Amino acid sequence: MDGVGLLGLGHYAPARVVTNDEIEKQLGLEAGFIEKRTGIRERRWAAEGEKLSDMAVAAGGMALAAAGTEPQDVGLVLLATSTPDHLLPPSAPLVAHRLRLTNSGGIDLAGACAGFLYALALGDAFARTYRANVLVIAANILSRRINMKEIASAVLFADAAGAVLLGPTGRAGSGVRAADLRSDGAGYDLIGIAAGGSAMPYAPGLPPEEVLMSMADGRAVFQKAVALMAESSRSALEGAGLGPADITHFVPHQANSRIIEAVRKDLGIAKGSVMSTIDGFANSSAATIPFTLSYLSEARGFQPGDRVLMCAAGAGLNGGAVVLGL
Repeated sequence: MDGVGLLGLGHYAPARVVTNDEIEKQLGLEAGFIEKRTGIRERRWAAEGEKLSDMAVAAGGMALAAAGTEPQDVGLVLLATSTPDHLLPPSAPLVAHRLRLTNSGGIDLAGACAGFLYALALGDAFARTYRANVLVIAANILSRRINMKEIASAVLFADAAGAVLLGPTGRAGSGVRAADLRSDGAGYDLIGIAAGGSAMPYAPGLPPEEVLMSMADGRAVFQKAVALMAESSRSALEGAGLGPADITHFVPHQANSRIIEAVRKDLGIAKGSVMSTIDGFANSSAATIPFTLSYLSEARGFQPGDRVLMCAAGAGLNGGAVVLGL
């Protein structure tokens, strides 16, 4: 069968750099606390007035330019985000409009940290079935959802966007080779934002912390995330008929350095295969994988035939893994 090619990559991070020192002083933490526990040195936060759609347009536009694709040749925009411009309408149609994608559909996907993998699998299937180009974007502005009274979330989260343009290609073996998408609803309440949905609508007198992110049990999140990412990765590798040694590039969700290393060791993936931006850009949820792919693409020198393993786990608990052929 013909494949689906990775035609273009794009990324965006806001200009504002927030160092560990700034956060550690605000929280009363000792110097070096954050880097020692997370591997993060600094992160980017959106400027006042900067919207999610602004970031998505920047990353998506870069991917389109890299591919040299005409706007009318894109058939679908999939936007993975937990922080859209508004609860209604979805942000993807606005992003498509601003990119002048006149023949494109657009839809938001709320898959938390695994959202990009779900969007990638769906986008690949659409491209194969309808022989159309698909722009997959993941973007988040998590800095506006951080509870600075809760250390677990205050030190981790950041803002960024990443994008990939998928399209039909005559090269067999390219595109999604295997995908394992799974969830564990028993961990539904481990990470979340309490208010704003139908369970707890906005109301007068609502405490401000109810609209901010909360991580109820960091230890449980760590254990469940590592297990889910490793199990999904093994299943995806088996589905692709590959082993850990066959992987050219390993791009896990940039949750924190301890989770990345634990999953790598569990799978037996070589250290040199790991792609990571956690130190300079922290955790932007669904955006971390496409951001890392794009940001490090030139340095990695992707080649046709390379095999990429991506995996993620996050709120829900929602997760999965995808094996991608370049």
